[in-house]
Amino acid sequence: MVYWQGNETCDSGKNGVLQAAMKSGLLKGAAILGAAAVISKLLGTMQKIPLQNIAGDGVFGIYNIVYPFYILILYVATAGFPVAISIFVAERAARGDYGEARRVLRVAVAILSASGVVCFLLMFYGAGAIAAAIGVPAAAPAIRSVSFALLLAPLMGALRGYFQGLQQMMPTAVSQVAEQSVRVAAMIWLLFYLTGIGSSDSYVAAGATFGSTAGALAGLLVMLGYWWRERAGANGTLLAATTPLPEPYGRLAKRFAAYALPICLGSIVLPMLSIADAFTMPRLLQMNGGNEQSALVAFGLYNHGLPLVQLVSMIATSMAVALVPAIAEAKQLRRPAVIRSRTEQAMRLTWLVSLPASFGLAVAAVPLNVMFYERPDGSLAMAILAFTAVFSTVSVVAASILQGFGSVVPPALNMLAAAAFKIIGNVILTPLWGIEGAAVAAVLAFAVVCGLNVRLLVRATGARFDWRGSVVLPLASIALMCCAIALFLFAAAAVREALPDRLPARAVETVVALGAVLLGALVYPAAMLRLGAVTAADLALLPYAARFTPWLTRHGWVKP
Repeated sequence: MVYWQGNETCDSGKNGVLQAAMKSGLLKGAAILGAAAVISKLLGTMQKIPLQNIAGDGVFGIYNIVYPFYILILYVATAGFPVAISIFVAERAARGDYGEARRVLRVAVAILSASGVVCFLLMFYGAGAIAAAIGVPAAAPAIRSVSFALLLAPLMGALRGYFQGLQQMMPTAVSQVAEQSVRVAAMIWLLFYLTGIGSSDSYVAAGATFGSTAGALAGLLVMLGYWWRERAGANGTLLAATTPLPEPYGRLAKRFAAYALPICLGSIVLPMLSIADAFTMPRLLQMNGGNEQSALVAFGLYNHGLPLVQLVSMIATSMAVALVPAIAEAKQLRRPAVIRSRTEQAMRLTWLVSLPASFGLAVAAVPLNVMFYERPDGSLAMAILAFTAVFSTVSVVAASILQGFGSVVPPALNMLAAAAFKIIGNVILTPLWGIEGAAVAAVLAFAVVCGLNVRLLVRATGARFDWRGSVVLPLASIALMCCAIALFLFAAAAVREALPDRLPARAVETVVALGAVLLGALVYPAAMLRLGAVTAADLALLPYAARFTPWLTRHGWVKP
């Protein structure tokens, strides 16, 4: 049989014990990758706080202009290919054809290395033109600095896809954590060194972005270590291809592209909103009466709230997308009622977690801003941006479910429409209200993509949402939570006035911020339980919550 004719099937006669073992391995691998993703995303999100604390809002502004552009170029160069590699390798590994699996890796490495080199050259030598197009010439050194990561990241992505295809998730997990850890450590060291010698904001920002290159090198070295160990192991003896007529390299490359390009399209649209800000806000802020430096500082203030928003989105999304594989399974088994039920559960859980988080961040914006960034400047923009958490999280989960249905292009087009909406909103609102206007534009843009994705999801799955249980009661609980936090902040302000002036203001605000977060985390679920908005079925979806259900039911907090 010639496999490239499309007859790639696995032996369906495997016994139940083997299938159970495979399922267990898949769940274990998913858990490993999920934990690594949470750790790496947490490191990647929160590293912006020491960046601003050490280098200031000017460097912070340059970094937030350059980094989304790098992510976009990186996704263009690599996105989708690791997934395609894992699929192609898994098909061959299932037949024990490790020689062909390695051949797949060779083809992928060639393609990704070439795309990485091309993107590096464009970014390195075009840094001046890109910075000029953005309207911030000071960003050019940072663009050149981060471009070196494009020489390393594609090879790392190819190796990750190869090991995932072999159902070995630990190499990817370890390399993700190593990449982010080294990136953050290198960035902080370079920040201290460059600020210590009095470098300009332009070169300090270049040092911060070079952390991505150091992280990519660390991640690549980890993957190469696993690769060399794998070659010397048991699979290293299985190099001969069992396929009589291997697929031509050109045809294999075309099939890679067919798998990877739709995934790439879905991946690059999310950074487009950040790119829209990078290409419009600095110029608009300068047109509003400022110079380049003041525009960079204002752009840095605008980005104060984004790490917190991304953290909320990460937590809520990781909780809800756990249901996505179950939805895909129900689709495969052609069970529309199960699909509808699980979709409703995933969306309801996402909404009930992200909505109060948005309100909580908005109400406690001032103490949180001081806790993380030392000053209250930009707190209003942070409060407005907090509401992007709920809309972005709901839209991402809806898009994930749609992609499980094979609908990749429509969510991508919706995000492109949101990016266009964001640009128009920036042009209209930034001259009027500055960074607060851009924050309003961001909320509206994410609301647009959220509405479009949910509309597609309802059409695809037939999902329906209870107005009282999903909107009225949660909003009533949020109103109680916000009142409790506001009273706490009012009392804290009175206590602060009575405290000695010698107490560090940032330490005091940190205590206030943490107290507000804790209070909100207690009042909201208590109100939801008391109002009957949460059922035992809802608690069953939350990790560790189900063990408290009998006690809550017995005392009348939860309806059976």
